[in-house]
Amino acid sequence: MSGTAGFSAGAREGARVHLLYLHGFRSSPRSFKARVVQQRMEAAGRAGNLICPQLPASPKAAMDLVLTLVERYSGNLAIIGSSLGGFYATWLAERFGCRAALINPAVDPLKDLDKHVGITTEWHTGEPFEFKRDYIDELAALKVGAITRPARYFLLAATGDEVLDYRDMVAHYAGAHQHVIQGSDHAVSEFEQYVDEVLAFCLTDNPDEGDAGSDHRQ
Repeated sequence: MSGTAGFSAGAREGARVHLLYLHGFRSSPRSFKARVVQQRMEAAGRAGNLICPQLPASPKAAMDLVLTLVERYSGNLAIIGSSLGGFYATWLAERFGCRAALINPAVDPLKDLDKHVGITTEWHTGEPFEFKRDYIDELAALKVGAITRPARYFLLAATGDEVLDYRDMVAHYAGAHQHVIQGSDHAVSEFEQYVDEVLAFCLTDNPDEGDAGSDHRQ
């Protein structure tokens, strides 16, 4: 499923669904993928249904903020998470029982982010912030060992991801809807080609969740 037609149908059917977008580590709502999602939601007349917060560096603070923003929509919520945002999205999907689309998600960020403890900068502003060692423990508290209902997940993974290993993603989300891109990169620089597929999965009401499976397409 891809293309504008697929998303347009989902937009009509899922008019009550609110969409939460979670950016990755050092990123922001100004990221390329977040802006593409925002543009497509605006084009569909759904801008008011998009929630795209700036996440604090602290995982606990980030999830506290998100829970405050979405508790009222927990029955009508779908999530898109990129990289570390995919890790957060998985925890939230298990909590709320909602759909989640994961774009090159971090499966085990505890080891990946350990090397970033200290002062670093935000990609889009260059502003410095501190990633504290305590945050590794906060990440551990959010780790989902195994997803419980694979059909509620959609994985978009790139074999050319230079930051994370797509094979870890495919294994962790076994049984989920999967679209493995041959090549590309961690940012999925051609995300405009896939955004409608992602949105259609998230925003279609009452889809058949018994039809999950892998799709290794270019």
